[in-house]
Amino acid sequence: MKITKVSFERLDLKLAEPYTIAYETIDSSTNFILKVETDGSHVGYGCGAPDKAVTGEYPAEVEDAIKNVISPYLIGKDPFSYALIMMELKAELQKKASALTMVDMALHDLISKKAGVPLYRYLGGFRTCIPTSITIGILPVDETLRQADDFVQKGFSILKIKGGRSLQEDIEKMSRLHERHPQVRLRFDGNQGYSVIDSVAFVKATAHIGIEIFEQPTKMEKEERLGEVTDLVGIPVMADESLKTLTDVFRLAQNERVDMVNIKLMKVGGILEGMHINSVAKAAGLECMVGCNDECALGISAGLHFALSRPNIRFADLDGHLDVVDDPFMGLFRLKKGILYPTGASGLGEVN
Repeated sequence: MKITKVSFERLDLKLAEPYTIAYETIDSSTNFILKVETDGSHVGYGCGAPDKAVTGEYPAEVEDAIKNVISPYLIGKDPFSYALIMMELKAELQKKASALTMVDMALHDLISKKAGVPLYRYLGGFRTCIPTSITIGILPVDETLRQADDFVQKGFSILKIKGGRSLQEDIEKMSRLHERHPQVRLRFDGNQGYSVIDSVAFVKATAHIGIEIFEQPTKMEKEERLGEVTDLVGIPVMADESLKTLTDVFRLAQNERVDMVNIKLMKVGGILEGMHINSVAKAAGLECMVGCNDECALGISAGLHFALSRPNIRFADLDGHLDVVDDPFMGLFRLKKGILYPTGASGLGEVN
């Protein structure tokens, strides 16, 4: 199987409801769709969702990379040589993580289609479904409760709450959410907005709630502070912004900075690199969650198949497609009562 043609489409996606995190408000997302055709009948698709703060690229840089590096390089290549392809492209693209991810995704789509199985089975097939959290951005308390009511009514059993701007308001939100929906699992993402003192105060004040995951409360540039929080609190602390490379997970594990890591394919460079990161985490006794950016369903599908393939990936936060307006890739998987299921189609699913 040889690659004969590479093309792409830029999607400037609007979000149905803008949301706020500790350092910005987001109302849209740019996704690039890579289409890789072969000399046979198989076509592979990949998604890149650049975000300068997360993936290290602006959309214009990704578009330039596709035109001038990725497309000419891939012509004539065998997708089954994906480890070599990704190594050589990484040397060319350096820190353009989502550009690498879209290539990795398309190659994995192609080879699992050639094998005639869904990607998660090609990768290992550990489980067949996984529950996902759904995220509530930084909102006033009453609006947070209203959104939570709506999500719970739709069947979601895990809520992730964004915070980091106001310690007291965050404590009030989590306490009232727990009172209102005691059966719902709650996760909290500080988005780098807390000090060590604030982090400890938050955990003490919400100890009765049983928060499942405490995500990236402190600044990524001050990693030792994340380690201090981990040492001082009794709930799992997870790295997100602090983890972007294989070197990062090794350092975090070696220095015992965290209990968990959030692997987002867009920020680490794809499934192959995600596998390496997960293996280091597993060796260190760190559990993994697969997260996402604001991505269309094609990107989320890749995250889902990756999450289903490994026993050490116990958690998913794959809701980035739910607010996308006019998503062209709906139907690649199913979401029922907060649980994600792949279809039986080969690769990442059937693209219409």
